[in-house]
Amino acid sequence: MSNPALANPADDPVDALIKSIRIPPRPSLLADLQRELMSEDPSPATIGRIIASDVGMSGALLKLANSSFYGGKRKAKSIEQAILFLGINQVAALMTGLLARRSIGTDHASLASFWDLSTRRAQAMVYLSRRLRIGEADVAHTFGLFCDTGVPLLMQRFPAYASTFAEAANDPVRPFTALEDERHSTNHAAIGCLLARNWGLSSEVAWAILHHQDYTVLEDEATDDAVRALVALSLLAESAIQQYQGHGGSLEWDKGGARASAYLGLSDDDITDLLDELHDSFHGEHEH
Repeated sequence: MSNPALANPADDPVDALIKSIRIPPRPSLLADLQRELMSEDPSPATIGRIIASDVGMSGALLKLANSSFYGGKRKAKSIEQAILFLGINQVAALMTGLLARRSIGTDHASLASFWDLSTRRAQAMVYLSRRLRIGEADVAHTFGLFCDTGVPLLMQRFPAYASTFAEAANDPVRPFTALEDERHSTNHAAIGCLLARNWGLSSEVAWAILHHQDYTVLEDEATDDAVRALVALSLLAESAIQQYQGHGGSLEWDKGGARASAYLGLSDDDITDLLDELHDSFHGEHEH
C-alpha cells in the first residue's frame, strides 16, 4: 500500500499547512520502551525500570492496570506485578495511551470528554479483539486510543475546527473526512496517521488510522487484513459507544456497518449480541 501524499510530503501542496499543525514529538520514555520491546528478548524487569523512571506515569499506569476493565480480581502493587498480570505488550499499550494524553493535552474545553471517549473506544476494541479472536488486543487498544488524535491537534490549529467536527459528525451521507478536507485542506485521519508514524507505532495502526472512516477499504482486498479488521472493529465500537451514550443509532454504522458485518462474517443477530455485551461491559466497569 502506498499513499504518495504521505510517502513524499515534499510533493504535497498542503505540506506547508501540515507543517503548521503541531504534532507532538515522540516522548523519550516511549522511544525507550519501544527499543526494549523490539529487542530479541524483551526484559520485563527493564520495561518496569523504564516506566518506573517517571513517577507520575507509573502511578497512572498502576491505577489503569488495576481498573475493573483491565485488572480483574488481582490488584498489582507494583509495575512489575502489572507486567506479570497483563503482559508487557498490554502494559506498553496502556503506557503509550497515557503518554499521548500527556503530550496532546486537555487544554481545550472539549478535550476532557475526548479522552474519556478515546479510552472507552480502546476498551471496546480490546473486548472485540479478544471476543472475536481477531488480531492482537494491545494493537486494537493502541488503535482505539489513537484513531482520533488528529481531532485535538486540528482544534489547536484551527479556531473553527470544532464546528467543522460537529457538522461532519452529523452528516448522514458523506465520509466524515470530506468536510474537513473542504474547509481545512486536511483531516483528522491524515493527521492522526502522521502522529502514529512519528511516534513509531506499527504500520498497521498508522494505516488503519488513515483509513478508519473510509469504509470502502473494507472491500479492498489489496489492503492488509490487519488494517481492515481494525476499521471494521472500530465501527462496532463506535456503535456500542453511541448506544451507551443513549443515542438512537450510529451514523457511522449506517455508513459502513453493512461492509463491516460482511468483512467480519457477522449476522445482524451477532452484531446485536456483541453490542449488548459491550453495553454490559461498559456498565459493569462504571459500577466498580
